[in-house]
Amino acid sequence: MKLKNKLIIGFFIMIVLPIILISATGRTIIGRQMDSIKESYDIESGTIEVFTNPIQIFNRITRGVYNEIKLIALRSPEKLEDEEYIKKLNLEVRNKYSFITLRKNGEYIYTGDEEKLSRVSNSLPDFGGYGSNVDGGIYIGGKHPFLVKAQDFYFSDGGEGTILVLTDLNVLVPQVKSLVIQGVISFIIILSLTAFVLILWIYRSILRPLNVLRIATNQIREGDLDYKVVSYSEDEIGELCNDFEKMRIRLKNLIEAQLKYEEDIKELISNISHDLKTPLTAIKGYAEGLSDGVADTREKQEKYLKTISAKANDMSVLVDELSYYAKIDSDTVPYSFKGISLHEYFNDCIEDLKLDTEIKNTEIILNNYVDSSVHVVADAEQLKRVINNIVGNSVKYLDKKKGLIHIRIRDIGEYVQLEMEDNGSGIGEEELPFIFERFYRADASRNSKKGGSGLGLAIAKKVIEDHSGQIWAESEPGKGTTIIFTLKKIK
Repeated sequence: MKLKNKLIIGFFIMIVLPIILISATGRTIIGRQMDSIKESYDIESGTIEVFTNPIQIFNRITRGVYNEIKLIALRSPEKLEDEEYIKKLNLEVRNKYSFITLRKNGEYIYTGDEEKLSRVSNSLPDFGGYGSNVDGGIYIGGKHPFLVKAQDFYFSDGGEGTILVLTDLNVLVPQVKSLVIQGVISFIIILSLTAFVLILWIYRSILRPLNVLRIATNQIREGDLDYKVVSYSEDEIGELCNDFEKMRIRLKNLIEAQLKYEEDIKELISNISHDLKTPLTAIKGYAEGLSDGVADTREKQEKYLKTISAKANDMSVLVDELSYYAKIDSDTVPYSFKGISLHEYFNDCIEDLKLDTEIKNTEIILNNYVDSSVHVVADAEQLKRVINNIVGNSVKYLDKKKGLIHIRIRDIGEYVQLEMEDNGSGIGEEELPFIFERFYRADASRNSKKGGSGLGLAIAKKVIEDHSGQIWAESEPGKGTTIIFTLKKIK
């Protein structure tokens, strides 16, 4: 999920989730409290009315008792002088947070709750001060608010009497207070829960991946390129983690390649130093022999001079090969690709090679199984260098009295396959995968007199791959080695 969509969802969660939870919780709390009010006070009222007109709701609580008192006062006022009857009324309203008070000629002769009466007695009007038919009662405010319902009547002896129903508004309908408290607490809990859900979600989807990236950055800064970055999301941060991991792998490969290159350069310098030192030592020795008169005959002098020339030529070939590899490795060697007839090209090439190999008692056999009309795309000069390098390597490592190099050319469809097999010493299975690497030599001890820079097969591999072909080797120690490569045909 994209980060943009996550932010949109987060916004709706922040708005919608609290509304849904508050609505559900509020409905439950209000429903339970309204049921409790109905059960406690035997009244029915809407939730809105409880808050907008609570006095009217409180009036209903004692309406039944007050109506009974009004009726008694009109028909049988002497009954209100009966203390037992007054106690019965008081007992009936007590569970509704109300009490009955009876007053005669300004003095209270009965009170259902003296403590509460003391709080409001000074605020109660005298006989006749309530008017008539005050069904809703009178609200007395202040520190101790009360709802007062009063009924005036005359005692049998002519005394002025007033019976009052007082309702304490501080303790009336505790369910309303409980509803408000529960609502506030629920609101706080819901907001906290919503914030926790959002924080957890944001942490898991945004902050945790960013923390992984931060740790990975510190690890790379410390040089640890093996620390992997694993992405568990498909948003922009997940894509950033994937790109970071690709960057880490790329950086690691580049550093490893650079370290390998530096090792190769060190090995190259060592190899070149050794290979140059050998002919230089020979040149110096023979030159000193000529200078000191050791070669005192014409035959010895000619032999010394030929040796000096051969060693100088070896040095020149070595330097040329190194220079050429530097160019081909940096892709600065220009290729001149064109169609080449395999039949004509290899016939000419083998004739040139035979002149050199016959001197070293090595025979070259060519078997061309490809039709004479077949042409390949190649650079003739660079391809000849490949063949010379492979043949040169074969001749260098021959260990038989008579060497044999067997060249076979086969048609394999879109490509032509060339197999160059010798009867030399062969290459071990553990060394075979590395022979096309630059500067590599199977003769690692360098105690042999074969020399060479170890660049011949590396050059051959680079040239063949630049020709869109492949090159590989097959070998068996003691029996010989076969170098195989392919060239693309012209359709």
